Amino acid sequence: MIRLSSFDDLITAARAQPERQRLLLVFAHIGLPADASAEQRSSFDAGRGGALTPVMCVDKPAEGFPPFADLAADADRSGNAWSVVFVAAIGERNGVPPTPGQVQTALEQMIEAIGAGRPQGFALFDREGRPVQVG
Repeated sequence: MIRLSSFDDLITAARAQPERQRLLLVFAHIGLPADASAEQRSSFDAGRGGALTPVMCVDKPAEGFPPFADLAADADRSGNAWSVVFVAAIGERNGVPPTPGQVQTALEQMIEAIGAGRPQGFALFDREGRPVQVG
């Protein structure tokens, strides 16, 4: 298992893989539903809980990937409020890159898992590119 201290460590690890990697990113906002209870609001205000809402996604090859600060600035320019970014990778198989359909399917599966509150299995980073532990 690779220990990551930053998003940029993830990029370095992806580039070191024997097969080229395509990174899949889902940006999500952490908020409260309008019908949140007083207890949920109190917990959220203390930095715990909240609901994840995927707001945008992107895929990029690991080679030539921009530094996290540039990626975050691009995401901010999109106009979508985001709190965290989930990352997965899809690699080549025997030198053959994934098809656009395979990439799209993988992104849709990520979005579905995150929206359903099952974000396990993805790397997670905050707005500064620091790893976030889920649990």
